[in-house]
Amino acid sequence: MNSIVFLVRGINVSGHNPLKMDKLLKLCETLGFTRVRTYLQSGNVVCGSRNADAEKHARALGRRILRDCGFEVKVMARTAAALSAIVEANPFAGLPSIEPKFMHATFLAGPPGASSLEGTDLPLAPGERAVLVGDMVYLYCPRGYGRSKITNAFFEKKLGRCATTRNWKTVTALEGMARLKTN
Repeated sequence: MNSIVFLVRGINVSGHNPLKMDKLLKLCETLGFTRVRTYLQSGNVVCGSRNADAEKHARALGRRILRDCGFEVKVMARTAAALSAIVEANPFAGLPSIEPKFMHATFLAGPPGASSLEGTDLPLAPGERAVLVGDMVYLYCPRGYGRSKITNAFFEKKLGRCATTRNWKTVTALEGMARLKTN
Protein backbone atom coordinates (compact mmCIF):
# COMPACT_ATOMS: atom_id res chain seq x y z
CA MET A 1 0.00 0.00 0.00
CA ASN A 2 1.28 3.46 -0.93
CA SER A 3 0.66 6.64 1.01
CA ILE A 4 -0.41 9.63 -1.05
CA VAL A 5 -0.42 13.19 0.29
CA PHE A 6 -2.77 15.65 -1.41
CA LEU A 7 -2.26 19.41 -1.20
CA VAL A 8 -5.41 21.12 -2.44
CA ARG A 9 -4.87 24.75 -3.33
CA GLY A 10 -7.48 27.47 -3.00
CA ILE A 11 -10.18 26.02 -0.76
CA ASN A 12 -11.59 27.62 2.37
CA VAL A 13 -9.80 30.92 1.74
CA SER A 14 -11.80 33.97 2.85
CA GLY A 15 -15.07 32.21 2.15
CA HIS A 16 -14.12 31.19 -1.39
CA ASN A 17 -14.39 27.58 -2.59
CA PRO A 18 -15.75 26.21 0.68
CA LEU A 19 -15.00 22.53 1.12
CA LYS A 20 -15.38 20.97 4.54
CA MET A 21 -12.76 18.40 5.39
CA ASP A 22 -15.34 15.65 5.96
CA LYS A 23 -16.61 16.21 2.40
CA LEU A 24 -13.05 16.17 1.04
CA LEU A 25 -12.46 12.94 2.95
CA LYS A 26 -15.57 11.38 1.39
CA LEU A 27 -14.53 12.53 -2.09
CA CYS A 28 -11.24 10.71 -1.61
CA GLU A 29 -13.03 7.60 -0.44
CA THR A 30 -15.31 7.62 -3.51
CA LEU A 31 -12.14 7.54 -5.63
CA GLY A 32 -11.07 4.34 -3.86
CA PHE A 33 -8.51 5.75 -1.46
CA THR A 34 -8.24 4.04 1.91
CA ARG A 35 -7.35 5.17 5.43
CA VAL A 36 -8.14 8.77 4.49
CA ARG A 37 -7.21 11.46 7.01
CA THR A 38 -7.23 15.22 6.71
CA TYR A 39 -4.92 17.69 8.42
CA LEU A 40 -6.14 21.17 9.35
CA GLN A 41 -8.80 22.93 7.25
CA SER A 42 -6.61 23.91 4.34
CA GLY A 43 -6.81 20.96 1.97
CA ASN A 44 -4.23 18.52 3.28
CA VAL A 45 -5.11 14.84 2.91
CA VAL A 46 -3.13 11.66 3.55
CA CYS A 47 -4.51 8.39 2.24
CA GLY A 48 -3.60 4.95 0.97
CA SER A 49 -3.63 3.68 -2.60
CA ARG A 50 -2.46 0.57 -4.40
CA ASN A 51 -1.16 2.80 -7.20
CA ALA A 52 1.77 5.13 -6.46
CA ASP A 53 1.08 7.50 -9.40
CA ALA A 54 0.66 10.72 -7.40
CA GLU A 55 0.06 12.91 -10.46
CA LYS A 56 -2.71 10.64 -11.74
CA HIS A 57 -4.36 10.77 -8.32
CA ALA A 58 -4.04 14.58 -8.17
CA ARG A 59 -5.83 14.94 -11.52
CA ALA A 60 -8.58 12.53 -10.43
CA LEU A 61 -9.24 14.39 -7.18
CA GLY A 62 -9.26 17.74 -8.99
CA ARG A 63 -11.86 16.41 -11.46
CA ARG A 64 -13.98 15.00 -8.61
CA ILE A 65 -13.95 18.31 -6.73
CA LEU A 66 -15.05 20.12 -9.90
CA ARG A 67 -17.80 17.57 -10.57
CA ASP A 68 -19.17 17.36 -7.02
CA CYS A 69 -18.46 20.86 -5.68
CA GLY A 70 -18.70 22.99 -8.80
CA PHE A 71 -15.36 24.78 -8.61
CA GLU A 72 -11.94 24.15 -10.05
CA VAL A 73 -8.91 23.93 -7.81
CA LYS A 74 -5.39 22.74 -8.34
CA VAL A 75 -4.44 19.56 -6.53
CA MET A 76 -0.85 18.51 -6.03
CA ALA A 77 0.16 15.14 -4.66
CA ARG A 78 3.30 13.48 -3.39
CA THR A 79 4.04 9.94 -2.23
CA ALA A 80 5.28 9.31 1.30
CA ALA A 81 8.76 8.65 -0.08
CA ALA A 82 8.73 11.90 -2.07
CA LEU A 83 7.59 13.88 0.97
CA SER A 84 10.32 12.29 3.11
CA ALA A 85 12.87 13.29 0.45
CA ILE A 86 11.48 16.85 0.52
CA VAL A 87 11.96 17.03 4.29
CA GLU A 88 15.49 15.62 4.01
CA ALA A 89 16.47 18.06 1.24
CA ASN A 90 15.51 21.23 3.13
CA PRO A 91 18.62 23.43 2.80
CA PHE A 92 17.62 25.51 5.83
CA ALA A 93 17.01 22.69 8.32
CA GLY A 94 19.47 22.68 11.18
CA LEU A 95 21.16 25.96 10.30
CA PRO A 96 21.84 27.88 13.52
CA SER A 97 20.53 31.19 12.17
CA ILE A 98 17.20 29.69 11.00
CA GLU A 99 14.08 29.49 13.14
CA PRO A 100 11.93 26.56 11.92
CA LYS A 101 8.69 28.45 12.57
CA PHE A 102 9.57 30.75 9.65
CA MET A 103 10.32 27.97 7.16
CA HIS A 104 7.88 27.13 4.37
CA ALA A 105 7.77 24.85 1.35
CA THR A 106 6.22 25.79 -1.97
CA PHE A 107 5.10 22.72 -3.91
CA LEU A 108 5.14 23.10 -7.69
CA ALA A 109 2.89 21.15 -10.04
CA GLY A 110 5.71 19.56 -11.99
CA PRO A 111 9.30 20.52 -12.57
CA PRO A 112 9.90 24.14 -13.55
CA GLY A 113 11.70 25.14 -16.71
CA ALA A 114 14.58 26.54 -14.67
CA SER A 115 16.83 24.37 -12.52
CA SER A 116 17.54 27.18 -10.05
CA LEU A 117 16.38 30.65 -9.12
CA GLU A 118 19.73 32.11 -10.14
CA GLY A 119 19.20 35.08 -12.40
CA THR A 120 15.66 35.55 -11.11
CA ASP A 121 14.98 38.93 -9.56
CA LEU A 122 13.52 37.77 -6.25
CA PRO A 123 11.61 40.42 -4.25
CA LEU A 124 13.22 39.30 -1.00
CA ALA A 125 12.77 41.30 2.18
CA PRO A 126 15.76 41.48 4.55
CA GLY A 127 16.56 38.01 5.88
CA GLU A 128 14.34 36.16 3.42
CA ARG A 129 15.71 33.27 1.42
CA ALA A 130 14.38 31.05 -1.37
CA VAL A 131 16.01 27.95 -2.82
CA LEU A 132 14.63 25.86 -5.70
CA VAL A 133 15.29 22.13 -5.44
CA GLY A 134 13.55 20.04 -8.09
CA ASP A 135 9.83 20.80 -7.95
CA MET A 136 10.07 22.50 -4.55
CA VAL A 137 10.92 25.99 -3.39
CA TYR A 138 12.18 26.16 0.19
CA LEU A 139 11.42 29.49 1.82
CA TYR A 140 12.62 31.28 4.89
CA CYS A 141 10.49 34.30 5.78
CA PRO A 142 11.57 35.67 9.18
CA ARG A 143 8.96 38.45 9.05
CA GLY A 144 6.22 35.92 8.28
CA TYR A 145 4.99 34.41 5.01
CA GLY A 146 1.92 36.65 5.04
CA ARG A 147 4.15 39.71 4.70
CA SER A 148 6.40 38.26 2.02
CA LYS A 149 6.33 39.04 -1.69
CA ILE A 150 7.71 35.61 -2.59
CA THR A 151 4.25 34.10 -2.93
CA ASN A 152 2.56 31.38 -4.94
CA ALA A 153 1.63 33.95 -7.59
CA PHE A 154 5.24 35.12 -7.87
CA PHE A 155 6.59 31.59 -8.36
CA GLU A 156 3.81 30.65 -10.77
CA LYS A 157 4.72 33.60 -12.96
CA LYS A 158 8.49 33.08 -12.76
CA LEU A 159 8.57 29.28 -12.94
CA GLY A 160 5.51 28.60 -15.08
CA ARG A 161 3.98 26.06 -12.70
CA CYS A 162 1.03 26.14 -10.32
CA ALA A 163 2.24 26.47 -6.72
CA THR A 164 0.92 25.96 -3.22
CA THR A 165 2.77 26.75 -0.01
CA ARG A 166 2.64 25.10 3.39
CA ASN A 167 4.44 26.07 6.57
CA TRP A 168 7.17 23.71 7.68
CA LYS A 169 5.20 22.41 10.66
CA THR A 170 2.46 21.27 8.28
CA VAL A 171 4.97 19.70 5.88
CA THR A 172 6.61 17.66 8.64
CA ALA A 173 3.23 16.68 10.13
CA LEU A 174 2.03 15.42 6.74
CA GLU A 175 5.31 13.56 6.21
CA GLY A 176 4.90 11.87 9.59
CA MET A 177 1.29 10.91 8.82
CA ALA A 178 2.29 9.51 5.42
CA ARG A 179 5.24 7.58 6.81
CA LEU A 180 3.04 5.98 9.48
CA LYS A 181 0.57 4.83 6.82
CA THR A 182 3.28 2.89 4.97
CA ASN A 183 4.50 1.03 8.06
